[in-house]
Amino acid sequence: MRFNWSCVFVVLMITNLPHDLCAQLSQRQKDSLAACHVPLPSKRGFVKANLTQKNSIKSSMVQGMKKIPAGIFDMGAHDEKGRTDEYPVHRVAVKSFWMDETEVTNAQFAAFVAATAYVTTAEKAISWEELKKQVPAGTPRPPDSLLAPSSLVFVPTTGPVNLMDYSQWWQFVRGADWRHPEGPQSSIVGKENHPVVQVSWDDAQAYARWAGKRLPTEAEWEWAARGGLKNLEFPWGSEPIESGVFKANTWQGKFPYKDEAKDGYVHTTAPVKQFAANGFGLYDIAGNVWEWCFDNYRHDYYATLKKKGTLVLNPKGPMNSYDPDEPGIPKKVMRGGSFLCNDSYCASYRSSARMKSSPDSGLMHTGFRCVKDVN
Repeated sequence: MRFNWSCVFVVLMITNLPHDLCAQLSQRQKDSLAACHVPLPSKRGFVKANLTQKNSIKSSMVQGMKKIPAGIFDMGAHDEKGRTDEYPVHRVAVKSFWMDETEVTNAQFAAFVAATAYVTTAEKAISWEELKKQVPAGTPRPPDSLLAPSSLVFVPTTGPVNLMDYSQWWQFVRGADWRHPEGPQSSIVGKENHPVVQVSWDDAQAYARWAGKRLPTEAEWEWAARGGLKNLEFPWGSEPIESGVFKANTWQGKFPYKDEAKDGYVHTTAPVKQFAANGFGLYDIAGNVWEWCFDNYRHDYYATLKKKGTLVLNPKGPMNSYDPDEPGIPKKVMRGGSFLCNDSYCASYRSSARMKSSPDSGLMHTGFRCVKDVN
């Protein structure tokens, strides 16, 4: 705003007049002074103006994000469908935060790589020096072919298999990375608005820092996924996944060998925003791809929180990780399920469903979205 200093000078002069002289001014003179009156700047006013300016800058920085309100909720599975690590239910409070309305896309990740020359985990050889810290002492070094740059790719089986043996449908493929999600012959050309996959937790962290954001905590993620619904099974409510309209990109048919693809996507990602948003305006919070969270994974973490017996404020996960399925390998939490989820297999499009993987793992059905604090 441009100051009219002549008006300010007159106002200052009048302000310093004796009270009786002020009283002698005509109404016309008073009206004239009021019309040009500009208040002097104050320290508090400058602070408020500065905050307003910062907030307007922030508005541009949260484009494509939704503001998630603060709230208190009962975290965990509220029915018998949960896995053991989804219990017990415990009360959690989270502060308000901004969250990406979609998973980070190939186009967005490509911009990050172009700006930073970042090289993802899948594009690097596996370090035997690091790997041998996670296996029993004396384990022989694997052949170089297993340590070469590679990532995990889903390969459908030819028929029914033991669903406890994921090696039946996952394969390490050399040359698989975020640009080539299914191997060196595949491409993301034409899939710029699909979620980026084959990114590790480390890759997601690097992107989030570059974007001025962070990964969501597990509590933030579940609160946001519930979309304001209280204790219901799915982000859209309680209606079963295959009833009514299609609600997410998931597997229809017999896993892992027959995807009927009634939703239009045959064991692959869908472009973002193909399915309805939840109550907080978030798309694909169920299905499409698993999403990395900030937290370390422990199978007994909820039980630890429940023992405290009080409202847990903004939990950020356990200090360390422990997975009894693979005790020597640290894990991070993943949420939301993916296009491989099916009622007969994992049904992890439930709001409370948890998954875990090592932070250096990339998979064909794993991506992420970011959050930003509300200041």
